[in-house]
Amino acid sequence: MRALAWACALAVASGVLHAQSEVGPIVDRAAAYVEEFQRRFGTMVTEERYEQSVQEALAIGARSRPQFERVVLVSDFLLVQVPGEGWMPFRDVFERNGQKVRDREERLTRLFLNGSSRSSFDQARQIMLEGARYNIGTIERTINLPTLPFVFLTPALRDNFRFELVKRDPEEGTIVEFREVRTPTYVSDRQGHDMPSTGKFWLDEATGAIRRTELDVVHTSVEAHIKVAYRLDEGLALWVPSRMDERYRDRHTTSEVRGTATYSRFRKFQVSTSEELAKEP
Repeated sequence: MRALAWACALAVASGVLHAQSEVGPIVDRAAAYVEEFQRRFGTMVTEERYEQSVQEALAIGARSRPQFERVVLVSDFLLVQVPGEGWMPFRDVFERNGQKVRDREERLTRLFLNGSSRSSFDQARQIMLEGARYNIGTIERTINLPTLPFVFLTPALRDNFRFELVKRDPEEGTIVEFREVRTPTYVSDRQGHDMPSTGKFWLDEATGAIRRTELDVVHTSVEAHIKVAYRLDEGLALWVPSRMDERYRDRHTTSEVRGTATYSRFRKFQVSTSEELAKEP
């Protein structure tokens, strides 16, 4: 029995090593795809329709009563390349529940015109924080960005993750699991505590094109689960975000936040290395 157990253990170890040797080239192709995606998607802006709902129980005497809240946000979403920071995603909310929260005059476009890269980055970060204040519920979050998992495949962060080949599916694509294994982690809470990321990529093994992502971030106080589906835009010849579904749960209360975002109106822009952003004629 002991010899058989050793044989089984060796067989499992051999299988793990084989899977690891296979996943390396797949991840290489996915990383190359992400680099190309960022370059090409970085010349576009898309309209995001983002519906959020929150349900939590409010204590009333010895009983509790569920409370439900819903909001619909419409925003401009795009990637901007900032020297020293890489490609940064930005969401600029311009409508809440059908009411304008600012004039829709392509504010992000004007933001990057005739400004220094540092001041542009600081202003855009402030816009992101402004947008985050429209999130509903008591769970703070800034990771609700469809392209966020792509950054894990960039040279700056790739070595912080372990990748494993999970499955080859002729219809869904090749599934690669990722797990953050180094600190400090990419995601942290307000106090700077590590929040390791795990999840999966569904990709075309031949080209590295990413078709779906799943991201899980678990902390002592909150759980986050975000799924994003991509679709091939024939006109752009690029896989673009189609839908983002997310769920957050406060592990100390009954509060749960859900969100669904859809993406449309992909418009072509031109971004230069000097951070000047101009809409193509």
